[in-house]
Amino acid sequence: MEASQTPARKRIAILGCTGSIGTQALDVCRQHADKLEVVALSAHRSARKLVDAAREFGVARVALTDEACRHDPALADLPAGVEASFGPQAAVDIALADDVDCVLVSIVGAAGLAASAAVLKSGKQLALANKESLVVGGDLLMPLARPGQLLPVDSEHAAIFQCYLGERADQAYAIWLTCSGGPFFGRSRNELARVTKDEALAHPTWNMGAKITIDSATLMNKGLEKIEAHHLFGVDMDFIRVVIQRQSKIHSMVEYQDGSVIAHLGASDMRIPIQYAFSYPDRWSTPAPRVDFRTLGSLDFAAPDEEAFRCLHLADIAGRTGGTLPCVLNAANEVAVAGFLQGACRFTDIDAIVEACMDEHDAQAVESLEQLADIDAATRRRAAQLLAARP
Repeated sequence: MEASQTPARKRIAILGCTGSIGTQALDVCRQHADKLEVVALSAHRSARKLVDAAREFGVARVALTDEACRHDPALADLPAGVEASFGPQAAVDIALADDVDCVLVSIVGAAGLAASAAVLKSGKQLALANKESLVVGGDLLMPLARPGQLLPVDSEHAAIFQCYLGERADQAYAIWLTCSGGPFFGRSRNELARVTKDEALAHPTWNMGAKITIDSATLMNKGLEKIEAHHLFGVDMDFIRVVIQRQSKIHSMVEYQDGSVIAHLGASDMRIPIQYAFSYPDRWSTPAPRVDFRTLGSLDFAAPDEEAFRCLHLADIAGRTGGTLPCVLNAANEVAVAGFLQGACRFTDIDAIVEACMDEHDAQAVESLEQLADIDAATRRRAAQLLAARP
């Protein structure tokens, strides 16, 4: 190749392109169109948004995982030649085509597990924004991943990944997993029982989808991230310490044996870790406003209150127990959060439902995706029963 030639662009498939992470990933691709080519997109049922993105980026294939969208009128506006497919498997299929180099899995919930496994088995690069994949199926996924193949997109895990760069992992002493504390930092258990959906959706620093925003308010999100870090970095749960960092400017830290602490700091903007997953090992011009540390003011730290925010404690139990218990934790939480968003239960009922499902489950070793799918389905049925019985 001559020096004057334009290098080939990395070809990207985005699964879950209409959600918070997906739309921000498209913004990164828009800003770096000379380096990234979007070739495939999926959504669950947002057909109009999917079609608009497909037209803008000139993709070859799209998928809607909700079969009911097969006859959506918006699909008539797809450009000629764009292949459209439907159903739960469709998103996986479009990502495994030969013209895809990197797959961003930003599908919400446990549905991303099968997609993540398929991408790793295919040998393609996986940019993982679906923490549930590792929480539920980390025992299955991590043995499939070659070095450098799985790149975390969660801001905290992307930060930890970068804090390890150039260092010896065996000389690390602890991971400090940072947490904003959510909108209810400092509230008592009794106060939490009275909070409303609108209050819970008002996150102080991050702009995210409804489900993850509620998880951040209960601190379940941090519990899931602790289990995720346990799998990603091959460390015990005790090795990972959660610390409240209210400004969300320190995205996580790694402490080494000699007492040195390497921290990753930056703007509270998910486009930064998304872009790094696409650009690794290179760094491109920032898609976000820069932080002026001369005007930032203070950085505050605190310990999380696991008695008030019981979801963090329950996630820690699930992670320590391992096996299929994290699958139960995740499934019950998804049902309970959906119930809270629909006004069917109180904020503190979320952890009560999760705990009840965990107490009833006898943890087993993780053996297959089919086993996890069965446990996920059974837990959702039980959580729905518990939700219906709430006063």
